Amino acid sequence: MSINPPYRADVVGSYLRTDAIHEAREANEEGRLSDAELHAVEDREILDLIGKQRDNGLQLVTDGEFRRAWWHYDFYDGLENVAVVDSDHGIQFQGVQTKTKVLRVTGRIAFPADHPFLDAARFVVANAGDATPKVTIPSPTVLHFRLEPGALDGSPYSTPEDVFEDLAIAYQDAIKAFYAIGVRYLQFDDTAWAYLCSDVELEKARARGLDTEGLAERYSALLNKALEAKPADLTITTHVCRGNFRSTWIASGGYEPVAKHLLADTNYDGYFLEYDTDRAGGFEPLRFLPAGDKTVVLGLITSKSGDLETVADIKARIGEAAEFAPLAQLALSPQCGFASTEEGNILTEDQQWAKIREIVAISRDVWGD
Repeated sequence: MSINPPYRADVVGSYLRTDAIHEAREANEEGRLSDAELHAVEDREILDLIGKQRDNGLQLVTDGEFRRAWWHYDFYDGLENVAVVDSDHGIQFQGVQTKTKVLRVTGRIAFPADHPFLDAARFVVANAGDATPKVTIPSPTVLHFRLEPGALDGSPYSTPEDVFEDLAIAYQDAIKAFYAIGVRYLQFDDTAWAYLCSDVELEKARARGLDTEGLAERYSALLNKALEAKPADLTITTHVCRGNFRSTWIASGGYEPVAKHLLADTNYDGYFLEYDTDRAGGFEPLRFLPAGDKTVVLGLITSKSGDLETVADIKARIGEAAEFAPLAQLALSPQCGFASTEEGNILTEDQQWAKIREIVAISRDVWGD
């Protein structure tokens, strides 16, 4: 097993919200439970979740994103001059649409010293025990990719790419702030790279007014500017996602169009890559992973259903991946979180934990204890 993150058996970050979380959120929205009382329920359920992660063999712990409604909008809504507002549409998945919310930018984007994710991270750091606390936030690329016509009206930005400089500085400040409170394992969750591999999603982006020509190179430069703030003892990874909402998805397409820019040119320490279906293509793009300390965490265990994968099949697929990248630079995880939004995927908590145990067991067999 690995000493430092990403671990041989790792997770993307989110877990199914418990009944207590769902009930407390509903009561809070209806005015029957105060914000302080909701916070106390979240504290209790996160402490229990931390214990379950350790009991099921993980070396890291997250808060399961239990304090969030969305994997991304909650974070963006906490930035200065960014708001999540009501709309006549949401994000379209296969056969289902999210709640009707979109982003609006009203001024210069910045990371505030009192961003609510910092308090959430402090709680995990304080209660992780001998495990490594992991914190997940959405990537700056996703904010840019999700900008729609009118999103910048009233802001100092004329075009979507005008936000890049301030976004990079905001994320530099975020990295410094999380580090200052003790976070040593941070992850940027990212759908934009997967959408760059999809002709359908690229066409949608162009319809929203984005310039997609050479966007992978510009995203790499944006991320590297943000990552300039990374201290040497802070691990920052990314998770590349093709969409995850109530067990549905958005994009299809292998990593080949972006593999060099993502794996070789962008200064992440690790990459959580989805490989649970043929929508992700083959392992050939892993040839761009530089020899050294970078790790690709293979998302071979689906979080979209409760059916357990066959152990022999997963080991065989790890072997196939090792034909293109060194086994020592590979690890294993679920393909995504179990609940990228508060609604969660369509499986039970027991099935969720069975998947975690399978990941831990396979990892020990493949890489040793």
